[in-house]
Amino acid sequence: MGTTFNVVVLSLFISSLLFSVVTASSDGLVRIGLKKMKLDPNNHLASQLESKEREALIESMKKYRFRTNLGDSEDMDIVALKNYMDAQYYGEIGVGTPPQNFTVIFDTGSSNLWVPSSKCYFSISCYFHSKYKASESKTYKKNGKSAAIHYGTGAISGFFSYDHVQVGDLVVEDQQFIEATKEPGLTFLVAKFDGILGLGFKEISVGNAVPVWYNMIKQGLIKDPVFSFWLNRNVGEEVGGEIVFGGVDPNHYRGKHTYVPVTQKGYWQFDMGDVLIGDKPSGYCAGGCAAIADSGTSLLAGPTTVIAMINHEIGASGVVSQECKAVVQQYGQTIVDLLLAEKEPKKICSQIGLCTFDGVRGVSMGIESVVEESNSKSSGFRDTAMCPACEMAVVWMQNQLRQNQTQDIILRYVNQLCDRMPSPMGESAVDCKSLASMPTVSFTIGDKVFELGPEEYILKVGEGPQAQCISGFTALDVPPPRGPLWILGDVFMGRYHTVFDFGEPRVGFAEAA
Repeated sequence: MGTTFNVVVLSLFISSLLFSVVTASSDGLVRIGLKKMKLDPNNHLASQLESKEREALIESMKKYRFRTNLGDSEDMDIVALKNYMDAQYYGEIGVGTPPQNFTVIFDTGSSNLWVPSSKCYFSISCYFHSKYKASESKTYKKNGKSAAIHYGTGAISGFFSYDHVQVGDLVVEDQQFIEATKEPGLTFLVAKFDGILGLGFKEISVGNAVPVWYNMIKQGLIKDPVFSFWLNRNVGEEVGGEIVFGGVDPNHYRGKHTYVPVTQKGYWQFDMGDVLIGDKPSGYCAGGCAAIADSGTSLLAGPTTVIAMINHEIGASGVVSQECKAVVQQYGQTIVDLLLAEKEPKKICSQIGLCTFDGVRGVSMGIESVVEESNSKSSGFRDTAMCPACEMAVVWMQNQLRQNQTQDIILRYVNQLCDRMPSPMGESAVDCKSLASMPTVSFTIGDKVFELGPEEYILKVGEGPQAQCISGFTALDVPPPRGPLWILGDVFMGRYHTVFDFGEPRVGFAEAA
């Protein structure tokens, strides 16, 4: 859950939520039908928003958080999801007895449940969302322990309480959750959801609270410890998608799922192979990368090195990196020569003095910025950007050498990639008229290659000449040993039906139907 380019901001406020309808279908599945919120691009409140509010809208589409401590149809429970701009999928739950309704994001990238509290007095966000009133619930139990969750793009704080939580037709008893009393900033103000229901592992649960999903299993509410996501990427359709607890709906996918084991509990993390741009391997993840399937992140995030390569191929515009260009200008030819001499790529940046080699990779050693020197602004400050810029340049040049490109073409290509570096907030804009010429971008998971076409990785905001297109790829650099890490958010999960198997544990992907 920022951007420096202008976007068409849609209606942020509505007079009332459309009601939900609970129906029982012939296959024994309980479905909660939710109508899609009608979006009004001509809303006057939206049109008066300044640039910070526009940034917050795009920021709410993303959500990165990294902590250092991190069956049978009748046995399933299904919650329908709303779809907001193909960027936020949310459904309705009830908290308390009688249930107080809240819209929440079902988030596989976190593990806590939180909703706004009636005791939230000083955050303006709380006044535009439903608030939990403990005094109106017969099953409320006091806890009072303080709690705070820090996301990559915002934070909430409050205190723990216990109450019954209704998800579909299931009632989870005595569920520990957070009553949020502070929701600072604009991120949660513009969000279409009230709170978040985390579906990650207990290992990343704030306060060591038992997640809702764990209690569903412990209390015998579902037979199989499996849940699955179907996200409908058609903005024009009423149904935004479904999450199925206790199994998989065969109507939501084609073929068979490709399963990969969870390699580290906390997030739903697994090993991923190389990333292909068009039909050409990038080479960056040839030796393997870590990835997580995260329903709470709208975009698809990955290391800047590869995101810049993708941006170059799809024509996305970013912000020029002076450090990147300085490395190419001063050391580009040397790097090419060392690669041609078959020197070990991981050691090249340390050999030319821009990094130190720690046995696995190059790390910053406090090299003074060439840019600072040229601008006569050096005052003892040691810049650390040259090392990662060099590491990226080595990967890019390696990629071009594999394609037998000439040295002149390689250096020109790397300079172009410097121009495609994402903006400081991570987003890049593309020309909506160029979608047909954009390449596929593919991810190797298990023994299968999963493709994404431009119609799937580009988010289009608005229609006609006012339409603007946003690249679904955003940069996120997570250092080893946790990274390099890819976050396969809704951009990926919209194309591929995703199964989260808690029993194995493993994650499965199949083409969505």
